[in-house]
Amino acid sequence: MQDRFISGYHDFVLPFMIGMIFILSYLAIGIIRVIIQLPAKDRKKFFLSLINPRLWIINLRDIICDVLLHTKIWKRKPLLGYMHSSIAFGWFMLIVLGHIETWMFVPDRLSTFYYPVFFRFFVMETDHTIGGSFFFFLMDFFLLIVLSGVFLAMFKRIRSMVFGMRRTTRNQLPDRLAMYCLWAIFPVRLLAESFTAGIAGGSFLTRPMYWLFSNFLSDTYHILPTWWAYSTLLGTFFVLLPFTRYMHIPTEAFLIVLRNAGIKVSHPRNGYTTAQIYSCSNCGMCIDACPMMSQKKNLRYATVYFNRLLRRRNWAKCEISADKCLMCGKCVAVCPVNVDSCNIKQSLRAMRAVPAASDYSYFNTYSAPEPSPEKVLYYAGCMTQLTPVIYKSVGAVLDKAGIEYTFMDRDGGICCGRPLILAGRNEQAQEMIRKNTELIRQSGATTLLLSCPICYKVFRENYDLKGIRIVHYTEYFDELMRLGRINIKNSGEKIVYHDPCELGRGCKVYKEPRRVLGAAGELVEAEKHHDESICCGGSLGSLTLSYEDRKDITLHSLDNLMYASPERIVTACPLCLKTFSPYSPKKVSDFAEVVAQNMN
Repeated sequence: MQDRFISGYHDFVLPFMIGMIFILSYLAIGIIRVIIQLPAKDRKKFFLSLINPRLWIINLRDIICDVLLHTKIWKRKPLLGYMHSSIAFGWFMLIVLGHIETWMFVPDRLSTFYYPVFFRFFVMETDHTIGGSFFFFLMDFFLLIVLSGVFLAMFKRIRSMVFGMRRTTRNQLPDRLAMYCLWAIFPVRLLAESFTAGIAGGSFLTRPMYWLFSNFLSDTYHILPTWWAYSTLLGTFFVLLPFTRYMHIPTEAFLIVLRNAGIKVSHPRNGYTTAQIYSCSNCGMCIDACPMMSQKKNLRYATVYFNRLLRRRNWAKCEISADKCLMCGKCVAVCPVNVDSCNIKQSLRAMRAVPAASDYSYFNTYSAPEPSPEKVLYYAGCMTQLTPVIYKSVGAVLDKAGIEYTFMDRDGGICCGRPLILAGRNEQAQEMIRKNTELIRQSGATTLLLSCPICYKVFRENYDLKGIRIVHYTEYFDELMRLGRINIKNSGEKIVYHDPCELGRGCKVYKEPRRVLGAAGELVEAEKHHDESICCGGSLGSLTLSYEDRKDITLHSLDNLMYASPERIVTACPLCLKTFSPYSPKKVSDFAEVVAQNMN
């Protein structure tokens, strides 16, 4: 029997080898296809990133944190984070330790692909290891870690609320088969290593099981069947991998390399997007996060199901889901893989947008505004123009601070272009961007001040205004306050601040408005805030969401804001102000309005 263990080969490795060859071939072909589908400039970025030592370090850090340790999930849901990281990191360490053992004790077998995976079968403790205590302990320890994660994964399917998840993703048949294989792989490995412990050695986990089994089972009869079962489960899992949610296991690392190379979404399915949708783990965190899920009927529009439809190239249903989306970005914020679903949906809208003839002759009626002494140009935007209290309050604050500014669109102006971009009409948006850029540059401004987060985001991301500072009024007023140019008295009023989607998740502006409002009153937080803030429901992003659905989202968002029983709700977005006001149980105010009211 012992000769069989040191021979270096046994037929039971065949299922594993077949599965491994299949998945490696699939991955190689897939990576080549993705690279070929990238635009030329993105391919260049990718290859240049491979010779950049700084990016090697960043990639390695992100792969360890995101792929193995799942730190992003840990921060939001610790138990769920442990479940994911215990399986991923534990499995990785079992593979690494197997290779280290092979390298140390049987180096001539290191080139044999399967050998480190089945090390315990092929190597006898007395002849080829140091007695095993250290490595046996580590192998048993990490196997126990993985088994604990597998147990939690089983438990999550029946009690997801324990993990902080109201809903989990509905699995399809291939997903279920792969899931059952994954659940079985490590218990079967435990059995195989336990039956082999009398020959190959073991530690605190496998040794006691060996002693237990040896009292009523013959080890020699059960060693081979369990190793066959282990190899077969591994091979089956690898063959199922490309057709299931678990494809994220081998593809996440490649996605990280692409992302860190600076590659962006350019097509709704090919190239970089393919790497993203195959990296979606279907964890379901985006389901609870999506504000549309306040109504169960919208469950099918969750990003996780949109990604699944994209993998199947079901364009008709993808378009329906993309049009419904509020584009609030919350699914992107909570995604542990950072799948950029909003830009994928936006690229899908752009791909099917029908070119429309547009008359831009009215652009000629606008001329560059006269420069102000401080070269501050205030662009209110369409929604602020419809909400006079905002631009009047902005003007009052600037006057009090002694800031001389020019009101670019006091008598009307050209839209920033973001609504057209969200609708996929990029060509029309570019005409507006071109004209606005021309007017801003001709004004001689060095600071462009915005009071609308929608405008702020598009000016930052889609305009070429190098040399001009683009600043939102929450940032600017915070700066004025810290410089002593405005003084704000504390009214003692209990205030809750709503993070607008485009300003918070979109531009990461969180601390500045809170710092100012904290000086104006007693600032409290909503139940969900910062990047988990709930969309007001009035978003321009959705093209087809009904009025009733929007109202339900608005009420849900207001419930969230009333968590700490505030006396006033404050937001820094004219659209949020307009959306909340008819339904709010408390007064809703704009940020600039509160600052203007509380200045000394």
